[in-house]
Amino acid sequence: MPMPPPPLTASRVSDVVAEALERRILDGTFPPGTRLPAERALALELGVSRTSLRQAIQTLVARHLLSTRHGGGHYVTDSLEAPFVNPWQEMLEGHPSLQVDMLEFRDMLDSRSAALAAERATPADLDRLDHAFAAMERAYEEDDLSRTIVTDVAFHQEIADCAHNVVIRQLTAGLMRVIHKHVSRNLSHLHQRPARWSLLRGQHRAIWQAIHEHDPAKAAAAARAHITFVQDSMAESARDEEYRLGVLRHKRMGTP
Repeated sequence: MPMPPPPLTASRVSDVVAEALERRILDGTFPPGTRLPAERALALELGVSRTSLRQAIQTLVARHLLSTRHGGGHYVTDSLEAPFVNPWQEMLEGHPSLQVDMLEFRDMLDSRSAALAAERATPADLDRLDHAFAAMERAYEEDDLSRTIVTDVAFHQEIADCAHNVVIRQLTAGLMRVIHKHVSRNLSHLHQRPARWSLLRGQHRAIWQAIHEHDPAKAAAAARAHITFVQDSMAESARDEEYRLGVLRHKRMGTP
């Protein structure tokens, strides 16, 4: 007759709780910057004592996944993203040619993310995706450029969340932070061109619709077409900027 498993000690309970909290951080239930629920409520939800919960929180604080603010609770850090984001942001600023490589990587990531989202999205996932899409549509309708930039990033992150792949989710979050300035610059460029601005809006709708139809191939193709459009737009923006700087140089030199 098999021996029953040994009872969980207080330290083992805290380890189990730490793993449960870590899973929620990884899967985006608690994204960076999120404040954890109050200890009493969270302990009740997890079915453990507040002592075990506090030990688990201290474990994650020691691993830099959580930070504690005096009198203000416990917050999820960006430690999973920062090691990827910080050096790449600096290199992208110093070497603009890296944008092409970043977009090639984003092409792979976004197309696979959209395909998995179409395959795996649950009704709850689709509700969140609909909310993100609706917020972006409102920004387009109101011609609010700054809000469009924010909701565009949020929409793509929601697609990554729908893929139910922790690595894709984290890489997408990090990548969008790395290229945020370039996304803003590109959207500002497109905003001045109504016909292309309308095309961009339609591309987002095509991705959203393909995921709703649970059609992975169609979702991947729509995402890939979107990134190709972005690549072309960024190249056009760079040419326009080069021309503008050339005109300024000629004016300073007094040449016609």
